[in-house]
Amino acid sequence: MPAPRQLVVEADGGSRGNPGPAGYGAVVIDPDTAQVLAEAAEYIGVASNNVAEYRGLIAGLTAVRGLFPDADVRVRVRMDSKLVVEQMSGRWKIKHPDMKPLAARAAGILPASSVTYEWIPRAENKHADRLANEAMDAGRRGGQWEASSSTAALDTPRTEVAQDPVPAGPVGDATAGAAKVRAAMAAARPAEAPASTPATPQVGWGSAPDMGAPATFILLRHGETVLTPEKRFSGSGGSDPELSATGRHQAACAAEAFAARGTVQEIVSSPLRRCRETAGAVADRLGLPVRIEDGLRETDFGAWEGLTFAEVRERFGTDLSTWLASSDVAPTGGGESFTEVAERVSAARDRLIARYAGRTVLLVTHVTPIKTLARLALGAPPESLFRMELAPASVSTVAYYADGNPSLRLLNDTSHLR
Repeated sequence: MPAPRQLVVEADGGSRGNPGPAGYGAVVIDPDTAQVLAEAAEYIGVASNNVAEYRGLIAGLTAVRGLFPDADVRVRVRMDSKLVVEQMSGRWKIKHPDMKPLAARAAGILPASSVTYEWIPRAENKHADRLANEAMDAGRRGGQWEASSSTAALDTPRTEVAQDPVPAGPVGDATAGAAKVRAAMAAARPAEAPASTPATPQVGWGSAPDMGAPATFILLRHGETVLTPEKRFSGSGGSDPELSATGRHQAACAAEAFAARGTVQEIVSSPLRRCRETAGAVADRLGLPVRIEDGLRETDFGAWEGLTFAEVRERFGTDLSTWLASSDVAPTGGGESFTEVAERVSAARDRLIARYAGRTVLLVTHVTPIKTLARLALGAPPESLFRMELAPASVSTVAYYADGNPSLRLLNDTSHLR
């Protein structure tokens, strides 16, 4: 019996506004020869980044099925969407109503045993990213992406294919009539792209284009409560304590520091009392209103609320060890797992990015949401939550650019408290 055919699918999706005009791209690659076997892209109208990412995955897997309908294949999916990779791998629960049918659709295209998922940095997903941007550009012009106009391979030159190009030809429809799939496309293309084709935006070194002001989130942890110095679990399922005298002083120091900088344009707070009081101190000093965002609340620690780590270890030792070993495990008594918190915080992040594009927003929240935003910005694994330190009333900063790239600019700054 012949060995299964190995294939790679790289997929991406984007939304200019999140939600906004959106498109996806996907490419099927033979990993042995680096040949591009198929491309798919489509402008899908107004949608979120996550919806577009899922649509790209569906298109890539559908293209594989169209290319090899009767073959035994093994597909390695590579995407820069941590959400899609973790949800399709079964490590994160899918709660958003828009994501569930898309994930189910993707899971039903090929046997689950034949598909694995791998997260890759955005810089390694340029081919699919270019396709998604070409699709969005076509939609902006009132049309749809055409395979004959693709220049995506220019972002990922494959010299092996350039030496032995394969003739291009149509192979079918990658998304039930919506996307164009071009089979056996040689990655070697003419040296120059059409002048009208925009380059994929990138953040970092080199001659990256100016993408305008990012949505900048200044992340302020609330000031101390009576539970903070004792290092007790204090989440959203406990007593909802107020700020202590020390915490009120810390909030006042933060307010003065933000007034001196003059950069904060909006204030958003967790609904919990300690955050509302901290945000209120800053808001009074800056003369700004406070908007409440429920997604920024702290983890619900269940039966561990109000206990110290030592007390939890003594009473719930086995549960604690399991919790420390897996982000999918919730605290005893109906608390939230870190995976659930990540989904909630990600959804809140996306809403706030869409609402405050190009603005500087102070988010007053808690340890876990701040660490989660930092972790997601870095593409770090869940266990990195245990390797960050966040002092009361500390400041961290993450900027989110128009191309979807985040930049962690600051973590756990307490200089304003000294």
